[in-house]
Amino acid sequence: MELLYPRVDHLFRLTDDTGILQHSKFSVPDPRFGYTTDDNSRALIVATMLYKQYREERYLELIYKYSSFILNAQTYKGNFRNFMSYDRKFLEEEGSEDCFGRVVWSLGVGIATKEVPLGVRNLYKELLSRSLKYIEELRSPRSKAYTILGLYYANKDISLSSLGLTEYIDWLAKSLVRQFRENSDTDWRWFEDIMAYSNAILPLSLLVAYKMLRDNDFKDVAIESMEFLEKIVFRYGYFKPIGCNGWYVRGGKIAEFDEQPIEASEMILLYKEAYEQFKDIRYVNKAKETFMWFHGRNSKGVNMIDTESGGCFDGINEYGVNLNQGAESIISYLMAYLTMKEIVSLKKEAAIC
Repeated sequence: MELLYPRVDHLFRLTDDTGILQHSKFSVPDPRFGYTTDDNSRALIVATMLYKQYREERYLELIYKYSSFILNAQTYKGNFRNFMSYDRKFLEEEGSEDCFGRVVWSLGVGIATKEVPLGVRNLYKELLSRSLKYIEELRSPRSKAYTILGLYYANKDISLSSLGLTEYIDWLAKSLVRQFRENSDTDWRWFEDIMAYSNAILPLSLLVAYKMLRDNDFKDVAIESMEFLEKIVFRYGYFKPIGCNGWYVRGGKIAEFDEQPIEASEMILLYKEAYEQFKDIRYVNKAKETFMWFHGRNSKGVNMIDTESGGCFDGINEYGVNLNQGAESIISYLMAYLTMKEIVSLKKEAAIC
């Protein structure tokens, strides 16, 4: 698979002096819906990946913008406000647990990326330190999973060794294992009674917890849940994520639509980690199949990338594509693209060895 330089036009188009706008109307940024910390956190991860890969100053400028947004979002409790109007006013006292987890993920990635300037990484360390007191309040499995990812990356920095990040990861991962076993039976191998959004993040978080702590319970549940998820999203022989119009409730039917780009992106992250740990070429092939969802190998046979704007369409519905091109979609595509580049490099390194 040949991966050329990615188009980043739409990422910059959606980004202003405040951060990345949440939505677009078709390919035009739509200021009416303002911004979210969710999107700015994920955009920060993508900007960090772009800067690490290409070392271009314009990506560093994005890092500064998204970092500033997150700095402004943190509350005295250590968690983060999420929704901001176009006039730069936060619309809530605190955001969701999932928002918290995504911010911690982005901070951890930034801390672990040595190409990011030290002054920026120092900010991330301070924000992360302030956030730790909130971790034990987490109940959402996805918030726990995102938080594990962030702490895993942050733990690579030895200057944070006194914060007890390993203990937090162990506590969160054991909590996920417990939720999995409490909710699972022979036919249902999942953490809740519903499979909704960002499903791949759950087994992914347990894989990185296993890599760090070597607890076989983490590995076993990661593999079981990953295989259960795989059977569902590849039920037609190609990648078809669970639709957000109804999700998949235990005992019910799998929602066919709307399919969203974030599901493909995070599935590729899962396959990258699985390949990195187990060196099974099947995971590389599955990652490629998943990536092709963006490029026409999907339920409607449509290209999800707008060749004019460089944006990514917001989803696949029963009639075709949702022609809007919001932040989550282009961020998901770029994250998928850059992760595929990393997978290809890993595969080449394995072949040389």
